[in-house]
Amino acid sequence: MLAPQRRSDPSGDPFEVVTMGRIGVDLYPAQTGVAIPQVESFNKYLGGSPTNVAVAAARYGRRAAVVTKVGEDPFGAYVRDALHDFGVDGRFVGTDPGNPTPITFCEVFPPDDFPLYFYRFPKAPDLNVAPGDLDLEAIGSARVFWATVTGLCAEPSRSATLTALEAAEPCEYTVLDLDWRPMFWDSPDEARGWVGKALEHADVAVGNQDEVEVAVGTREPREAARRLLDKGVKLAIVKQGPAGVLAVDGHGEAQLPPVPVDVVNGLGAGDAFGGALVHGLLAGRDLTSLIAHANAAGAIVAGRLACSSAMPTAAEVEAKLREAADAR
Repeated sequence: MLAPQRRSDPSGDPFEVVTMGRIGVDLYPAQTGVAIPQVESFNKYLGGSPTNVAVAAARYGRRAAVVTKVGEDPFGAYVRDALHDFGVDGRFVGTDPGNPTPITFCEVFPPDDFPLYFYRFPKAPDLNVAPGDLDLEAIGSARVFWATVTGLCAEPSRSATLTALEAAEPCEYTVLDLDWRPMFWDSPDEARGWVGKALEHADVAVGNQDEVEVAVGTREPREAARRLLDKGVKLAIVKQGPAGVLAVDGHGEAQLPPVPVDVVNGLGAGDAFGGALVHGLLAGRDLTSLIAHANAAGAIVAGRLACSSAMPTAAEVEAKLREAADAR
């Protein structure tokens, strides 16, 4: 096991949250309910799932940083500025001069159809993060390290992600977001092998039913959670859409329904859930409270168009929980 030393943010303390993986620019249509050929204008946002998780954590006042790369282009400059504006430390954002910063378009057909179009060609800079680019001291001294399965889909990011997960073993929590994006892989079987290696270093695994099926071969929530625990994780979280969320650890389980919301754009809900999950783990919440807060955060963002800029504050999450309780 790697033995990182302490590394601090500008306040003199280690980071509370370090995430690693996708970053880019989201271009979302200003007009909803129409296909891209009919869209008249787009709004620009910081994007990338682990980046959004870092933004969400920062909204709760957590010291957060992201490990990734951008292109040497104006979109890369925008991404760096946006991270700074959101309070996320960008010191571990490298530059890949040979590839452009990724762009992602979406279509918005509420309540449940949000097609994504990834422009990550010829190769996304975040997939060129190499083991030698990593600050293993910073990763190992963080309280939470968050990695994604997408980071395993290509080299050198695959080796870097596994190296970072190993370095993160001293962290209080190492989270693997099962984050299955089929367009980045040749097959689910290929992904399953690498996910298995990553799970050897994870304390927490979180994914929806499609993602847990890729990871452990079943989409039945309790069986998937059991198999994840058998892989060595201490907390398995299976998101089931309208059926809610199942969370299982070594002491029991919590099964919570979703928080009602009029969906505007469901794409950022999972990242908001992740940020609230990280905050709740650090706050020492019990399993039921942990998932309740994460569900509420996800619902808030599902009711908004953007992702990163839509991430809620702690006060907004508490208000949403009170609103849901009053509606029962």
